[in-house]
Amino acid sequence: MAIRRLTTPLGVLLSLVVLFATPAIAAPYAAMVIDARSGQVLHERNADARLHPASLTKMLTLYIAFEAVEKGEISLDTKVTISKNAASEPPSKLGLRAGQQIALRYLIRAAAVKSANDAATALGEAISGSEANFTARMDRTAKALGMTQSTFKNAHGLTASGHLSTARDMTTLGRHLFYDFPQYYNLFSRQSADAGLAVVHHTNRRLLSSYQGADGIKTGFTNAAGFNLTASAERGGERIIATVFGGRSTATRDAKVAELLDLGFSRAPSRVAVVPPAPPNYNTATGAGSVAVARSLRPALRPVRTVALSPDLVAQAVEQALPEALAEAPMVTEATAPVPTLAAAPTITPEPRSRTVAMAEAEIAAEQAVRPQGGEVVTRMSSSGGRHYGINVGRFGSRYAAEQVLLKTALTEIGTLDDALRKVVQSPKGWEANFVGMTQDRAALACQRLSARDVTCNTLGPG
Repeated sequence: MAIRRLTTPLGVLLSLVVLFATPAIAAPYAAMVIDARSGQVLHERNADARLHPASLTKMLTLYIAFEAVEKGEISLDTKVTISKNAASEPPSKLGLRAGQQIALRYLIRAAAVKSANDAATALGEAISGSEANFTARMDRTAKALGMTQSTFKNAHGLTASGHLSTARDMTTLGRHLFYDFPQYYNLFSRQSADAGLAVVHHTNRRLLSSYQGADGIKTGFTNAAGFNLTASAERGGERIIATVFGGRSTATRDAKVAELLDLGFSRAPSRVAVVPPAPPNYNTATGAGSVAVARSLRPALRPVRTVALSPDLVAQAVEQALPEALAEAPMVTEATAPVPTLAAAPTITPEPRSRTVAMAEAEIAAEQAVRPQGGEVVTRMSSSGGRHYGINVGRFGSRYAAEQVLLKTALTEIGTLDDALRKVVQSPKGWEANFVGMTQDRAALACQRLSARDVTCNTLGPG
């Protein structure tokens, strides 16, 4: 029997009561607030409840995209061919068409700023070949980042069985985005961006424009999740990250996040040592990150035929060459007689060799003695590990000023400068503040990260 529509005044009134008495969103509430500098928890509520993350998921999709670009698996200029699967994703979307090609950088912008579902799926497929492969990588990466309560079934965050995360995990991810990829973090604060097909506008521009110091990160909404947000703000050198799950509307969510950020700034110490999060620990994530590099970042080395030397053969040759070398090398603490000049260069007098140098020369001579004709022998690597590069972070009027800047910079960028040596060099124009003893890749990465923080930085080559 069909149910007759209520057309009487009383029936209409009852219908309105039922409509407005039923909440549109009844998602559980959870929150987390941390001091981003140290990771200290300042407030939490239901922070470990596994809930629907909605489009906060795209934070991990973008983290993996940034990681893939940095590792050389793919480039920002790679042309991505859009699949039917990606093109068919429901809104919010960029409007991609199956078979269309678009640069990866535009997909990143659309996912970060507009929260486009089709762009997020296209990113995952471009990086891992399929959405299934990408979600497996998402799970491994999440575990490597310490997101112990999260599991993912897609790249965009639309509700799916088993696609769950927590306020704690998403706050952890937001902190990693800020510290691990500062060169890309500004994407999350852009009010609008060119996404190739169109100019897209930020889903969180209300909070970005109304809350002092807010500079990201990501919104999310589904009926099952409610209104979610992970936000970051910086004031006077203090940075707070807050996450809310289960807001009842955009306005109430933004108001709650603003309240939590205020709480964080009121509880965070004014001065605290900056301790960036540890790099992803892929050793405990069963293969995360162990992907094949799609292209080489450096030219391939010329093939070199190497000959393995028997340790016994080398030792025997050293034993034979060492007595003669040591006999010619007096102790450096003793008075040494003038060394005869070389016949081929009578005006040059070589300096006396130390016993250490003599032993090294003996070992080299031994290697030459046992080296097969026509082959090149690789016997050892430089103990410096290729650390002949460095960076310069400015020129200053005094040594003290340069040393202070070096110390502050080292604390700010401890992730790439922890093994570097601080060195102040006097020049005719002032005191140069340098970090030295770095590999070329580490020096370049340090400069990228410092430049993202508006710190002047130039790389220094060997010599």
